Amino acid sequence: MEFLPWLFVAAIAFVPLALAYFGKIFPTLRWLIIFAPIAILSVLAAANPRIAVLVIILDVMGVAILAADLLPLLRPCKLRVRRLMKRSASLAKPHEVNVEIDNDSDSQWKMDVRDDQPDGMTATPDSTRIVLPSKKRAQFQYSLFSNRRGAFELQKVYFRLHTWLGLWVRLVQRPVVDSLRVYPDMKQLSEYAVLAKTNRLSLIGVRKTRRIGQDNNFERLRDYADGDNYRHIDWRSTARRNRLTVKQYQADQSQRIHFMIDCGRMMTNEYEGLSLVDYAFNSMLMLSYVALHQRDSVGLTCFSDRVHDYVPSAASGRHMNRLLHATYDRFPSFVQSRFDLAFLHLSNHCRRRSMVVLITNVIDVLSANQITDYLSNLSGRHLPILVLLRDHRIFDYADYPDMDETVLYRSAAAAELLTWRNEVLQNIRQKGILVVDAFPEQLTAPLVNQYLEAKSRHLL
Repeated sequence: MEFLPWLFVAAIAFVPLALAYFGKIFPTLRWLIIFAPIAILSVLAAANPRIAVLVIILDVMGVAILAADLLPLLRPCKLRVRRLMKRSASLAKPHEVNVEIDNDSDSQWKMDVRDDQPDGMTATPDSTRIVLPSKKRAQFQYSLFSNRRGAFELQKVYFRLHTWLGLWVRLVQRPVVDSLRVYPDMKQLSEYAVLAKTNRLSLIGVRKTRRIGQDNNFERLRDYADGDNYRHIDWRSTARRNRLTVKQYQADQSQRIHFMIDCGRMMTNEYEGLSLVDYAFNSMLMLSYVALHQRDSVGLTCFSDRVHDYVPSAASGRHMNRLLHATYDRFPSFVQSRFDLAFLHLSNHCRRRSMVVLITNVIDVLSANQITDYLSNLSGRHLPILVLLRDHRIFDYADYPDMDETVLYRSAAAAELLTWRNEVLQNIRQKGILVVDAFPEQLTAPLVNQYLEAKSRHLL
């Protein structure tokens, strides 16, 4: 009789360990709160036989409750899972995922469901609680966010089955393999298209550019929109259709833009979870979308210590897909960029006059001199545009100094670096090179505006 309390204590200690090892079944905190006092009484009963009978009764009742709550988890868990989602996603944009769960077992399950989250991804909500009756189907919807481009695999769906008293949980997983490719921000393209159709591009910072010498090639008639030049109104068509109608003229077409994107160490800085290369690709895709709709050709070169990707200039409708596939798995690396190799590759593969857009960052004299020399050599044969991305930390250090000695020295160094950077920009502008200087998250609008201005001035 005196050994029974000790047996109960041993069961409390070792049975959960065996269940966890063999069946992935674990006791919950509620289990510990309920049965910890009984275990203490069992130890006291071993020292005081007067209460042994009462404690033994409590022990038997506790074991019965434990077993009754545990038995449903020991039954076969027949869950079928299917994941429904698009196979491509945009960087740092919500990607909707729908998980369907079929319960083919004879038991009703109360469960927490969580889908696989590869490194660099987060889900909202992270998990959800579902009560799934027998022979029924349930759905779990969530938004997946990725801070990294590239190819990913979602391999499993994870379940945590709860008992009705909440004393035990069982961990179950089901293999559901789906591939997902995360591309630079593509949703901005559809947003641009909507704003362009409604003549509201100013909402994203794109300015209307007055053309110096309007193009005279008539393209089509269309309905009047706010902001159209009243001198383009076709009064005969307006009277015939009883609706204001304007003439639309073709812009200069078949011009070429070639992007050179630095993927070296100067582009590894991050802001709000995205690298400078991510922002460069987002802006490049937006300008490519605009240029292709202007029927211009777009090309791309990605380089660091060597040329990684080259997409020749083209103006076809499918060219955006080629640009996307060339950029979705390209990441910055901690190597010194070889501008000489990049510009040599450009001279060998891009012989016709183009707008060459170099997107990079400048933090040292050697790189600044190389960029200035190579872009100066391009002038005349091509129209070079230098895009420099600002570093938020350096500007913050210079704009918000502190009287603390350490911070004050850091602010002085940041101010000196910005002064040198401004001198580099002035020197480049004096050589006739167009410059776009912007923070990475604000790059798209200035870059598109620079392209539209160059088109309006017929610089190409």
